[in-house]
Amino acid sequence: MKTVKKLLLILTILSLVVSACKKSIDSGEPGTDPTPIPPNTVTGGLLSFSPNFPSGKEAITFIFDASKGDGGLKNYTGDVYVYTGVITDKSNQAGDWKYNKWDWDQTPPTDVKMKAIGGGKYSLEIKDLNTFYKIPAGETILKLAIIFRNSDGSQTGRNSDGSDIFLPLYKENQLHIRIISPSLEPTFNPSISAVSKVVGEELEVKAISSKPANLSLSLNGKVFQSKDNESTISGTIKLTESGSQLIEAKASSSGENAVANFEFATTGEVEQAEIPSTAKIDGFTRLNNGTSVILTLYAPEKKGIFIIGDFNDWKAQSDYFMKRSPDGKRWWLQIDGLDPQREYAYQFLVDGTLKIADPYAEKILDPDNDTYIPAANYKGNKTYPSGKTTGIVSVFQGKPESYSWGINNFNRPEKNKLVIYELHLRDFLKANNYTTLTDTLSYLKRLGVNALQLMPVNEFEGNSSWGYNPSFYFTPDKFYGSPAMLKKLIDESHKAGMAVILDMVLNHSFGQSPMVQLYFDQGNNRPAANSPWFNAIPTHPYNVGYDFNHESEATKQFTKNVVKFWMQEYKIDGFRFDLSKGFTQKNSGSDVGGWSSYDASRVAIWKDYNKYMKSLDPDNFYVILEHFADDQEEQELSKDGMMLWNNLNASFNEASMGYLPGSNFSRGFYNTHGFQSSENLISYMESHDEERMMYKNLQYGNSAGTYSIKSLATALKRQEMAAAFFFAIPGPKMIWQFGELGYDQSIEENGRTGEKPILWNYKENPDRIKLYQTYAKLIALKKSKAVFNTTNFEYKLDGAIKYIILTGTEETLFIVGNFGVSSQEAKVTLPKTATWYSQLTNEQIALATNNYVKNLAPGEYYIFSDKAK
Repeated sequence: MKTVKKLLLILTILSLVVSACKKSIDSGEPGTDPTPIPPNTVTGGLLSFSPNFPSGKEAITFIFDASKGDGGLKNYTGDVYVYTGVITDKSNQAGDWKYNKWDWDQTPPTDVKMKAIGGGKYSLEIKDLNTFYKIPAGETILKLAIIFRNSDGSQTGRNSDGSDIFLPLYKENQLHIRIISPSLEPTFNPSISAVSKVVGEELEVKAISSKPANLSLSLNGKVFQSKDNESTISGTIKLTESGSQLIEAKASSSGENAVANFEFATTGEVEQAEIPSTAKIDGFTRLNNGTSVILTLYAPEKKGIFIIGDFNDWKAQSDYFMKRSPDGKRWWLQIDGLDPQREYAYQFLVDGTLKIADPYAEKILDPDNDTYIPAANYKGNKTYPSGKTTGIVSVFQGKPESYSWGINNFNRPEKNKLVIYELHLRDFLKANNYTTLTDTLSYLKRLGVNALQLMPVNEFEGNSSWGYNPSFYFTPDKFYGSPAMLKKLIDESHKAGMAVILDMVLNHSFGQSPMVQLYFDQGNNRPAANSPWFNAIPTHPYNVGYDFNHESEATKQFTKNVVKFWMQEYKIDGFRFDLSKGFTQKNSGSDVGGWSSYDASRVAIWKDYNKYMKSLDPDNFYVILEHFADDQEEQELSKDGMMLWNNLNASFNEASMGYLPGSNFSRGFYNTHGFQSSENLISYMESHDEERMMYKNLQYGNSAGTYSIKSLATALKRQEMAAAFFFAIPGPKMIWQFGELGYDQSIEENGRTGEKPILWNYKENPDRIKLYQTYAKLIALKKSKAVFNTTNFEYKLDGAIKYIILTGTEETLFIVGNFGVSSQEAKVTLPKTATWYSQLTNEQIALATNNYVKNLAPGEYYIFSDKAK
């Protein structure tokens, strides 16, 4: 008996071990819920679902494979949620989601959290669709609209082309058929699939029907497999022709018929031919008065590329198969017989699977964002080819409307007299378009600025953005207006004496970029190692998006094409290059200090770009770098004529708040950088990237007794004093929008890059108007008086009493102010004895000696010159 009991105990233990092992195996990975895949579910794709033909009247279970599609959640280990709505018989298009389960910015509800079922797969069951989505009576669901995401939405899972996922519903008790192999991604209208084939290869096709029927499979109308009274069919076909192929699966039973199909492209033999001498080697060229175009694409190592578009009903036809240049790097094709007045939408179909817009397109159509562009900003936009293709498409016109420039040879302001006004159109005007900004130039002209710097305006991801997530570099973003509207803004700015500088982002690009998509490692969610333009892994800290490799010849050529386009097509006067220190291949990892140290390769890159821009426009073109590197490196770049950003926000803000230890802004002087001239150092107290000085004044300003910088009137007066010293320092200057009115909303309002309140009502406040008027006077002085460009200066900028003395050939000027919060005696030894005239008031003082001594109240300041106004 003891032996039997012992044996039973051993068997019990073994049974538990086997059960535990089986549970571990079923779950696929430790720590996951081993929820089984529903029986009879067809699996293997991005989205699997059960039942195989859901009608919406029963419970639905669907399974997301995070390794498929765009791979945005591949290797993600946290919770996955379903952001979902529906397409109903009341929807107008793919983007017309209805009855969203929850808002994107909300915390996900518990009933959209998926179960991890192992192997990177997640499942969710919806028991009753109408209840789940709260569908009103009389409205019919056609498709479930889905995006998979993490809790905060920073990572998402979508189709390979970035489009939303759609699960179709089928009418109950009717005959239906589905193609289950090859696995088609669940786009709104599945057409060109993830099938890459060349002539001579075979394709296996499998389909299932909702009930037994007579089934057939055909290629381009020719049946290659059939079965009677079955619910599954499969067959293999050899591909003998290049171009667009149509696979159809048909079912028929008792008078009912059903069809499912998909299209794909088969690549044939590639013709080698030189790009015609009449064409650009990159981009598109108009010929024959706009009735012909030559399209080119830089795409080494690709096997075959079709052009699909309005001119061929979006089919991969052999007549639109591109030729390849003998060096194997570029593809090209001439398209004839075009209507020069018509806009044509098109894409490149690369290797049968990837559809991309033209990187050199001057206009694109975005199915996800264009519908939200206000009509006043962009009128008469071309209709997106819904049902024909997916993803962003490019547009060309054989003979687009030309702009007649009023100013062809603008005389740009001297660098030393530049006063740049940086603005973000979205947050500057409620009607955020170029036309409204054109109408507002009078405000800037009265202020006296002579240069307008626009934050990025070329196409970026989404509509509401700072623009540092660029995707198309030759295309003005339609959210702000049309190309003609932008050209008029530039033209009218020139008429008003203002240069126009564009913020250009060529350190990185984002996933919407066709150049990123052309060579992308889906498994690691980064550019592929063979990308001609991008590093697989960024070489420096603070990189965002995907890092350009500026030692690559392909990147250099692309960069030069971009700057040439804007300089010649839009008559731009200069570029502010974002994150210019990132133009490096010296891998500094996370070492910010190492990244900032002297980099000979980076210097060579920038000298090459600067030389190229000078070759296009040698007349005082502004090349401005957001660099912040070692002084030695910036000295070398400045000697080559480039201008460097100089961030004085911290020291000026400490001074304006009345905190003196960190308030020394002597780095505003070019000699402290080792520069040979002040014209190459662009200083600023605020930029788009800094906390607003007035916000910090009001939140954290110092105080003593009854004097408090947290008081609005006092804080604004402190800004006057800061501005007086700021403009007195020799060299070009930049101000951030509404700094002249004391903008006091935090940069973190609505998120750092989120939309900010537009407060033109500031103009109703007398103290704010006084600040504006002071700015205008200071700017006028800087532009009119040669003494502000002198190389003979002295200063004391530590402590409460600060002063600057400027000595010119014909005039001496000094500024003195008390940045403390209590009265202080000012003592300034001047270079001469004279009668001194206030430059902001009618006050004058006659000094018998060269010593200026005065007790200054906190915030009190003066600008004196030995020349009367």
